[in-house]
Amino acid sequence: MIKFIITCISFCLIGTVNSLYATELSKENLSYSSPESKKATVKNLTTAEFKKEIWDFTKDKEWKYLGNKPLIIDLYANWCPPCRKLSPILIQIQKEYGDKIQIYKVDVDKESELAQLFKASSIPLMIFIPKDGKPFAVPGLRPQNQIEEIITEKLGVKK
Repeated sequence: MIKFIITCISFCLIGTVNSLYATELSKENLSYSSPESKKATVKNLTTAEFKKEIWDFTKDKEWKYLGNKPLIIDLYANWCPPCRKLSPILIQIQKEYGDKIQIYKVDVDKESELAQLFKASSIPLMIFIPKDGKPFAVPGLRPQNQIEEIITEKLGVKK
């Protein structure tokens, strides 16, 4: 009986810690800003900002990239454990690549229109947007070296 009670208390504590962690993650901007460079920042992205800075899909039915450097858009949710694991990897990549690329985060719970646009049926989902060419999706949690290979080979960007 004591083992059962200890097990229950353990599960309650783990649940509380996970809940607090998820709440804390939802409060923070999930961005990195180095003192040296404001350019090395993972930014949150809304549908309105997407239409203004990347592609106004309501006006242009064909892909027409409005930006001037390659992008990665991370479609995520605060409640998603793999998404939480991907976030620090993307922050590190943004820091290492600086202003050669831009990484954005899109909360699928808040920006459902973008989630639908990219057919985000599972998350995390990374959308890679080359400077010239069409965007492509890479689903799931990936290690940093694999994401960097995609950046080098498909986006044509080196550190």
